[in-house]
Amino acid sequence: MRTLTRRLLLPGLTALALAGTGCSAPADTATAAAGPGSAATPSSASADGEQELEVNAAPQGSTAPTPVARTRGGRGRPEKSSLEIASYDRASGRAVISAAPPSHTAPPSRTAQPSHSPAPGRPADRPVAVGDVIASAPAPGAPDGLLAKVTEVVGRTERGTEVKTASTTLASVLKDDRADGKVPVDPASVSVVPLMKGVTFSWARSQGVRFGPQGAELPLGNLRLDVNAPVTTAKGAPAEAAASVSGFVQLAPQVEFAYDGGKGAGTGPSSAFLGMSGAWSSQWALKGRAAASTGTPRRIPFAKLHSAPVIQVGPVPVVVNLDLTCYLQVEADGHATLDVQQDVKGGFRVGGSYAVGNGWSPVSTSAVHSTPVHASVAAAGNVKGALGAEASVGLYGAVGVTADFAPYLRGEGAARAAASSDGKATARASWAVYGGFDLSGRLEFHLSLFGTPVIEHRIPLGALHREWALASGRAAV
Repeated sequence: MRTLTRRLLLPGLTALALAGTGCSAPADTATAAAGPGSAATPSSASADGEQELEVNAAPQGSTAPTPVARTRGGRGRPEKSSLEIASYDRASGRAVISAAPPSHTAPPSRTAQPSHSPAPGRPADRPVAVGDVIASAPAPGAPDGLLAKVTEVVGRTERGTEVKTASTTLASVLKDDRADGKVPVDPASVSVVPLMKGVTFSWARSQGVRFGPQGAELPLGNLRLDVNAPVTTAKGAPAEAAASVSGFVQLAPQVEFAYDGGKGAGTGPSSAFLGMSGAWSSQWALKGRAAASTGTPRRIPFAKLHSAPVIQVGPVPVVVNLDLTCYLQVEADGHATLDVQQDVKGGFRVGGSYAVGNGWSPVSTSAVHSTPVHASVAAAGNVKGALGAEASVGLYGAVGVTADFAPYLRGEGAARAAASSDGKATARASWAVYGGFDLSGRLEFHLSLFGTPVIEHRIPLGALHREWALASGRAAV
């Protein structure tokens, strides 16, 4: 099986190595960013007719056309089309397809693919026919894009040709072609909904455009969330033990996509991969005496993020939906007062990998390290706090992979007392603070959108857990 790897990265963006099926590489084996003057390589055809498609971010901006690709009659190669989805009704599967206005015509690309473009002098796209497969970026009525097969042509309307459609798979579009690449998510395309007061959002685009506090020195391609929130204080705790969490999360997410159709056109791909990776950094502090736990850690979501980047796989627009919910989580017995601050840096990678004969396998890796800025624990007791994110990635609005990445701080204090027959008594206290992370998640049946067999049950990613000592101390009481 041959594969082609295309790593199309923004300058300064940390990439994690793409692993083979069922295994993974450490996050610190990052691929170097593309240097000045680097250019995407056009798709090329092999001797047996299979094509290696480049993977790119779709054009952005209001002047860009709505990307649409079509496979005529379900046969042949996918081709760029001047058609648009004028409207779509998910409940009935009906769509109105029209020709794009002349103003939507995009300038020719240096990497145009003649094999996927209309021949010179060819008339405008004919109305769609039964059997045509349409792949579209977000359009009216289809905010998550559309991947569908035309089952009936209803007739002409003022807005275009009305058709009935049925859901289909990427295998019906990409056939036996191959593609493999990573596409950074434009942080400016991410929508953020704060869920509590004290949350601010900022980002820096690859072109150096910045949004948010000027004091936030963001690497290009990164987004950042700052939070400063109180946490319920234990009953009876003194005023100086008021509990709070403050800090920031900085993330450079990217989509990973791979497809190898093999030679079994119509029977699904021989391999596939969908996932998300990113460079992660955070600096945060947990202070005070938090409220006692009831046995379940208290999770406090503080922001929801959503993005629907369109990646261009050759002529085919593939809509990837990304969702993250950032949260605080505190678990404490109400006795110990914690005062700790740390820096966390590293990366993570989650996804699903498919191979014929083996089915879908989970991929999850993380390599992070932390440095304590300040740490202490007063009194006997236990406190644990996490600043994490629940993430999901899927295709055309259907979730395929979910993951929960949670770097945390944990503090514990212990006291011991002893007395002897001569009346002497001693008391000593010890404390320790630990850093760590938990990574868990699962694969969903919607990954069958690749054209692979349906997952009959959710496949767990497999929990990753790492912990390391940050600081400790002993003292006489």
